[in-house]
Amino acid sequence: MTFADDRAVVTGIGQSRIGRRLGRTGIDLALEAAEVAVRHAGLTFDDIDGVASYPGPVAAEDGFVGATTHDVRDAFGLRTRWHTSSVETSGQIGTLLDAAAAIATGRATHVLCFRSVWEATAQAKGRAAALTGKAQRASGHAEFRVPFGAASPANWIAMYAQRYMHDFGLTREQLGKLVVNTRTNAGRNPQAIYREPMTLEEYLDARLISWPFGLYDCDVPCDGATAIILSRREETAGLPNPPISIEAAGAALYERHTWDQRADLTTMAAHDAARSMWETTTMTPSDVDFATLYDGFSYLCTQWIEALGFCEHGKVGQFLDDVDTYRLDGTLPINPHGGQLSAGRMHGYGFLHEACLQLWRQAGERQIAKDVRTVAVGIGGGPEAGCLLLHRAG
Repeated sequence: MTFADDRAVVTGIGQSRIGRRLGRTGIDLALEAAEVAVRHAGLTFDDIDGVASYPGPVAAEDGFVGATTHDVRDAFGLRTRWHTSSVETSGQIGTLLDAAAAIATGRATHVLCFRSVWEATAQAKGRAAALTGKAQRASGHAEFRVPFGAASPANWIAMYAQRYMHDFGLTREQLGKLVVNTRTNAGRNPQAIYREPMTLEEYLDARLISWPFGLYDCDVPCDGATAIILSRREETAGLPNPPISIEAAGAALYERHTWDQRADLTTMAAHDAARSMWETTTMTPSDVDFATLYDGFSYLCTQWIEALGFCEHGKVGQFLDDVDTYRLDGTLPINPHGGQLSAGRMHGYGFLHEACLQLWRQAGERQIAKDVRTVAVGIGGGPEAGCLLLHRAG
């Protein structure tokens, strides 16, 4: 049995313009993406009776919350039978999974799911404001990290990477091969932030951020929005795109929700989510045609490669050495759009967008040449993760 009894399917996708410091509001970007997605699905806003967003109206750094569920509902004057938003969710896709469940149980027919950010513009404004700001006392988990100079996920995830390197021999050169291939893919994506080719030498020579991460191991803050339309399968007749099924989903968390207290520090929540996903389907990793894997930092992508079963635990370095496997024309292409390392930090929804674009063979110059019908999507990193197995039958 597939996820939600195969009742909820993807029927349309959309993105706004993506860029660095566009100077536009997160709401503006969200509305643009929503309009593109609804039109792409062959629907009108009168058909939309559900809205889901990540996150909700929460306290976060500037630009992280581009628009809320109610912002978009109100802007389009939607009459919804169901809506939701959430911050503590499975790698940013928990609300999308909730939307699928709402459709499967008859609470909605067509749900607009979206994610909007304007982090690049907000960060530029924040740096200017910081020149006159006052120091604040660290609180929460920051009390135990900031005094030691570990103020950023770049520091925390770098420590995970160091432990994996120590135990299994992963090298910076191997990480660099993944990053360089990702940049090559981004060169074919007109929406990508960075499209210029990069060599392994350039990767290794870049300034260090937090060992072993250099500049190009870290994703790129940007402005943009992505929208996904989920529909009840019975209501898809006559729509322009073949429905994409959610074959399986994983959202398990078997250990504490923490950055540093896992029993095995060479694993992350991605391993829990992936394990739970494979338990709900008869498909196996060998059935996957390509993958879109979260790369907020390069090491997070390697964790997904391992967690989803594309290599044995501890063998991701050897996997990365074989670039022919995961390049665009390989047996398992990874992040054809350039991921967050080159295309921009669009969070989990950006990976969903690329997955669907490829399945519908609408990816233009970066379209994978072979027939692709099944994709693994891994989203999130550290203590929180979620994954999907999407399949196009037609």
